[in-house]
Amino acid sequence: MNQIKNIDIALIGGGPAALLLLKHILNSNLKINTIVIFEKNDRLGVGMPYGIKGSCKEHIANVSANELPDLVDTFGDYLKKFPNDQYPDFADAEKLNPYLVIPRLLLGDYLENQFEQLINIAIEKDIDITVEKSTTVEDILPENDRIKKFRILSDKNKEYTAQKVIICTGHVWPIKYEGKVDNWYDSPYPPSKFKNPTNHPVAIRGTSLTAIDAVKTLARLNGSFIEIDSKISYQLDKSSENFRLDLFSTGGFLPALRFHSEDDAYSSEWIMSTKEITMYKEKNGGFIELDYVYNRNFKLPLKKKDPDFYNVIKDLEIEDFVEKMMDLRENKDSFDLFKAEYEEAERSIERKSSITWKEKLSAFSYAMNYPAKHFSAEDMLRLKSTLLPLISIIIASLPQSSYKEIMALHDAGLISLTEVNKESTVEPNLEGGGDYFYTDEDGKTVKKSYKMFIDAIGQQAMNPEDFPFKGLLNQNAISPAYLSFKNQNKGEDLYSKKKENIVKMSENRFCLNVPGLSINDFFQSINKENKNEEGLYIMAVPFIGGLNPDYSGLDFCDTAAERIVESISNSQTPVLEIDVQDKLEETKKIL
Repeated sequence: MNQIKNIDIALIGGGPAALLLLKHILNSNLKINTIVIFEKNDRLGVGMPYGIKGSCKEHIANVSANELPDLVDTFGDYLKKFPNDQYPDFADAEKLNPYLVIPRLLLGDYLENQFEQLINIAIEKDIDITVEKSTTVEDILPENDRIKKFRILSDKNKEYTAQKVIICTGHVWPIKYEGKVDNWYDSPYPPSKFKNPTNHPVAIRGTSLTAIDAVKTLARLNGSFIEIDSKISYQLDKSSENFRLDLFSTGGFLPALRFHSEDDAYSSEWIMSTKEITMYKEKNGGFIELDYVYNRNFKLPLKKKDPDFYNVIKDLEIEDFVEKMMDLRENKDSFDLFKAEYEEAERSIERKSSITWKEKLSAFSYAMNYPAKHFSAEDMLRLKSTLLPLISIIIASLPQSSYKEIMALHDAGLISLTEVNKESTVEPNLEGGGDYFYTDEDGKTVKKSYKMFIDAIGQQAMNPEDFPFKGLLNQNAISPAYLSFKNQNKGEDLYSKKKENIVKMSENRFCLNVPGLSINDFFQSINKENKNEEGLYIMAVPFIGGLNPDYSGLDFCDTAAERIVESISNSQTPVLEIDVQDKLEETKKIL
């Protein structure tokens, strides 16, 4: 095997996360000589979402130009250099609307170009940077020598040794029955696998943006969207007269629409600094309380921005607030509610006035990631059962153009949404497709059979046993993620009832085992000895989802990349503009 030594930093994965890591590496004072980037596909920067593995021309990102992280060029400047006539709304860079959501393939072209520019900047800085495209890393093996190192084994019969390894491998879509059962799809990706019309009903599990991707692809295979005077209708092909899309969801809601946002897409000011986290934990039994983060990052900003709405909910606990917001949605037809939210979003955009509570809830969701690993098990269970279902709807930010297509299908009587209970299941049918089992409103068990089934509930958090680099797993460089109970009696009670995923760690200690791997505040792996694994960082979002409840998006990747580089350089940059103690006291006043 060909051996290559003396690599300072190895990036495992060359998608958007690696792009943002390289940006922060080059903006830092790190003294590095060599970087190697491994990418299993043939393009950098696009990852799964922004290339052909995750998109066709019809797929649109849920971000606009003004929401993108800072890179070498702005998106507008890129369009001036590389005009693109395939997308009429973006053909004239001088007239670019910065609030317009971007087609995913076009965004991928931009990110790829920015990656290339950053590589050139690295070369200008005399950094020896190597890009290994179409290369799969088969394993990573830690070596405990005088200086901690990692052996990286690729499928090209090459072996590398690196002092720092950052794993940013992106999305994972496990294969369960796809390929074994005809017309069963474990995800809608890549969308190019759907090639033929389907002259029969199709079942889609989920109503996330992933499900919308499937809807947009299948609709185009069976008919056409026609726009006349800004009104979109859907014309079914004669050969697909039996085509229909049946969506199934435990919540029964379609995703919320984009609206005008007055704040920055995200801000480091929203995040608790490590100093603030440490101070708070010292005074509160070693935990960050969910109620504190909720008040700090939702109620307090809401009080400043929208006092009237704040006065309505100021005395509501988290559970009461969620119940109030969900009550507004209950007992309403999903598509009627969808239409009403679209009209609300359109007014927001037309008036350039935010829907403040939604904006602040999205900000809370982003900021919550960083203290979440310091929650008690009780608070994480509260979060999952109350706030997260509401947050998952609000932060979807479905583009208006996607809304119009869904409603065109609805007006044509070709799409439905059925709310199912959490115990509902889908089983593969030996003849192809799947059988959906659920309990209806009258308590009756229902079985619906479909010739095609698509699982589209979105990226799920993965577990250690799913981790692709077995050398790290077998040598204990990574470990499962746990949260301790603040009240051990509560943990013992749940453990005895076999509820949730409760683990007995010792005679008197119970923990909640959350999905994914254990990491510290700087995304550094925590090993089986409960110590920071020197030189190993985990930025593969499916494997850190248990400790980062809202773990997707370019904003998350940008902040995570900044923290990783901060850790590598052994320095910390303050993220709060006001005194930490002042922030603590200000938040406590409204508890």
